[in-house]
Amino acid sequence: MLQSMTGQGQAQSTGDLGTVSVEIRTVNNRGLKLSARLGDQLNRLEPQVDAVVRQHLTRGSVNLNARWQRASAASAYRINEAALTEYHRSLSQLQTKLDDTAPIDLAQLAALPGVIQEADDQTIDPKELWALLQPVLVAALENLNQMRAAEGASMLTSLQTDLALIAEHLEAICKLAPRVVDGYRERLESRIGDLLRERGLEVATIDLLKELQVFADRTDISEEITRLQSHLQMFDETVASEQASGRRLDFVIQEMFRETNTIGSKANDAEIAMHVVDMKCAIERMRELIQNIE
Repeated sequence: MLQSMTGQGQAQSTGDLGTVSVEIRTVNNRGLKLSARLGDQLNRLEPQVDAVVRQHLTRGSVNLNARWQRASAASAYRINEAALTEYHRSLSQLQTKLDDTAPIDLAQLAALPGVIQEADDQTIDPKELWALLQPVLVAALENLNQMRAAEGASMLTSLQTDLALIAEHLEAICKLAPRVVDGYRERLESRIGDLLRERGLEVATIDLLKELQVFADRTDISEEITRLQSHLQMFDETVASEQASGRRLDFVIQEMFRETNTIGSKANDAEIAMHVVDMKCAIERMRELIQNIE
């Protein structure tokens, strides 16, 4: 079953400690690269997050954002009384020097740096926080994999279409291949015959046969055709298996391109060359898709 490396998944849940939301985006990458933004409150849980992600994903560049909002916004902050007292004392001394009797507004002092601070999250048991985060993280990963699987199914259809196209061109090449030597023999006999008749000479049949044998050996593509047919079968079996691997498919597609390129260079035939060009175009389309398969 093919699975794309590109996708998006998100989930959210609310508990006694507040609301946790997780958003995950993935793109293709040679290995698994996780970039997690958990915020100050959830940073302590990064090892657990990493372990869960690796249980669900094997390849791709993963951007994960997790946010936690406390059940009560007011309890998330505290007043730094020492800082507020120091601001008030300094302002009172300045008023005395300036002989100013205007009342001091505590609300304005509260807006000064360091007066309002976030509450200390270290008092919250990490196990309780993980119990809230874990199911949300798993749900987001499952949603992500559903999207990646849907895109993988679409990619599978496209790959199988191009695979069938390559097989059709290869079958046509199989029918054309025996005619290459026959065509060369006819051209060789015609050119040499004309040349010899002009000069009143003759050439032994054995010499022509030797030349044809050398040409036949040089242009023989039977081995390449057999190997390419094997690669096509391997590719089809791999994409249909439950453990489809992008790395394995990438290797097979490289071998397919190598054999196709060799057929084009050895065949020495214009019609076969046209089929080879179409096959290369199909292989390139497949290669681009494979780069995004997990």
